[in-house]
Amino acid sequence: MRCGSVLIRSADPGDRERDVCPACGWVYYPQVKVSAGTVIERNGKLLLVKRAQNPWKGCWYLPAGYLEAGEDPRTGAARETYEETGLTVRSKKLLEIYYFDDDPRGSGILILYEADILEGELRGSPEGQELGFFSAQDLPEHIAGAGHDRAVHTWRATRMGVHADPDRR
Repeated sequence: MRCGSVLIRSADPGDRERDVCPACGWVYYPQVKVSAGTVIERNGKLLLVKRAQNPWKGCWYLPAGYLEAGEDPRTGAARETYEETGLTVRSKKLLEIYYFDDDPRGSGILILYEADILEGELRGSPEGQELGFFSAQDLPEHIAGAGHDRAVHTWRATRMGVHADPDRR
């Protein structure tokens, strides 16, 4: 809303319902949230962080978080990894992009990069106080949503030599 008028619901040319300003024609286009993270392995084990906050408090997830406005996804993935684990990493190859619609904060995409540890010691953060490396056979039971569940499933299946369905939740 630019002019201060109350928005009305209207169909656009593609028949999607949108909020539109009847006075100035401004259209509200909701956008997905964009997060980026890393897949870090050490000795064949995957690094996971246990969430200390909602949503998914008590569930395990990959080091990741929302990108800042104007932030490159590789840079954001490395920043989030450092903030949540204390590890300085180099984001390398793009692994996968997952769309998610199960986050109560809104739908989005999770961009994941393979990463190498450059330096640092594992330490917790306000978002995740417990961290660990897990083999494909001993992954924790409760994995967070928002694409993390599918990414961990794919990683596990690949390590066990099984075909992974990246859409499986």
